[in-house]
Amino acid sequence: MMQYDVIIIGAGVAGLYAASLLPKEKKVLIINKRETFKCNSFYAQGGIALAKDRDDIPLHIKDTQEAGAGLCDEEAVKILSHNSRSVIDDLIARGFEFDCDEAGNLLYTKEAAHSTSRIIHAGGDATGRYVHYFLLKNNQHSMLSDARVVDLLIKDGECYGVTVLDNRQSTNIYAKDIIIASGGVGSLFEYHTNAPCISADMQGLCLMKDIKLEHMEMMQFHPTVFVNSDNAQKLLLTEALRGEGATIEDENGKRFLYEYDERGELASRDIVSKSIYDYTKKTGLKTYLNLKNFDYHYFVQRFPNIYKNLRDIGFNVPDQRVPISPAFHYAIGGIKTDLKARIPNVKRLYAIGEVASVRVHGANRLASNSLLEGLVFAKEAVNDILSNTKPKKTLEFEVSDEIMSLKEDKSKKNELRQIMWQNVSIVRTKSGLNDALDRINALLKENIGKLLKFRLLTAKEIVLSALAREKSIGVHTISQEKE
Repeated sequence: MMQYDVIIIGAGVAGLYAASLLPKEKKVLIINKRETFKCNSFYAQGGIALAKDRDDIPLHIKDTQEAGAGLCDEEAVKILSHNSRSVIDDLIARGFEFDCDEAGNLLYTKEAAHSTSRIIHAGGDATGRYVHYFLLKNNQHSMLSDARVVDLLIKDGECYGVTVLDNRQSTNIYAKDIIIASGGVGSLFEYHTNAPCISADMQGLCLMKDIKLEHMEMMQFHPTVFVNSDNAQKLLLTEALRGEGATIEDENGKRFLYEYDERGELASRDIVSKSIYDYTKKTGLKTYLNLKNFDYHYFVQRFPNIYKNLRDIGFNVPDQRVPISPAFHYAIGGIKTDLKARIPNVKRLYAIGEVASVRVHGANRLASNSLLEGLVFAKEAVNDILSNTKPKKTLEFEVSDEIMSLKEDKSKKNELRQIMWQNVSIVRTKSGLNDALDRINALLKENIGKLLKFRLLTAKEIVLSALAREKSIGVHTISQEKE
């Protein structure tokens, strides 16, 4: 019987930071589905938002709540903002280096819907990658890679461990406390910016275990993505580009965003995504990101990875403009938690990062609050775990022999991606959502493996949540037009 103090499901920034806060003498196991770099944290470009000082806290709270369109939990936002400086200072104290000026002062940049420059970054446009690598390099705990969690061992409202699928073998692993930090739902959509293995497994598993998901209709689409490739994961072009002068235009060079919002390119990303969607639909014109405002040498230094990636596929940036489209980017909703990251109806089970809904983002996540949320609520979860000194009895479970996948599941996964992109993406209609629901229900009735069932259950919950919210708000837009 494998027994740990803490099991962490997921090795992104949220999971790794939680691990870093757990003492070395604790027996901790981090379970990672694929290679360690295949997580959304690795691909986070823009940076980490924070309240720069005490005076900036109320402004950061206000910006977060305004972006969230009134659906944020005010206490959650306060926790996020009040603790933002301390988690950043902790990373710096551990030896992490953010981008600084020659005098050693942190460099702050601005992104859409922020009232001031308060976003710090590392490696120019590789903040997530740098923080992820730093936490991985300094990790002192055990890690099980290329393994996926396929069951939560729950009895009488308490979690005792997980079932792991490793080399096609299922094994039960037990722990006093379990943290879910498995990321979002990107692989449900045909066009997305997520790591390929982010496929809504844990959300679907939670539904099977009667654990509540909330705000699942709140799916954020990033407005500036290069989608003209065969890869499922598309090339994200960070919002920091627009924050520092990039513009959006149609194929004739017209900057059309001001027709939709007086802030133009600096409107919140849901507004920019919907504006591009609407303008393209009305005019039939293609949309481009124009980078000509950047000095060449500054662009190469500030956005080295974007520069290299775009050059590699043939774009002479920053002189040449790049075709863009919105694509799925971030799951705002998720597993419902309290402000200590606890899952309310299951003891000793926590959720942090993108997989969780602590209601800090409301109806629309403010740019660069995502890595911050992962850090802050990882700390809240670990503090709660360390404060709980109650003994926990051990309980052994039988290993499930469920069929995990079938050969036919792959084509059904692709069908699901198309259903979600066509009917449950940037602008939704009731008829489109009902069509999606019918098709998802039909797939659920077929002979399928458990892993596909996870995806379908999560997708169904997104659709049901979208149908239940009849008025448009934030990233959730219901069109009254007939299809």
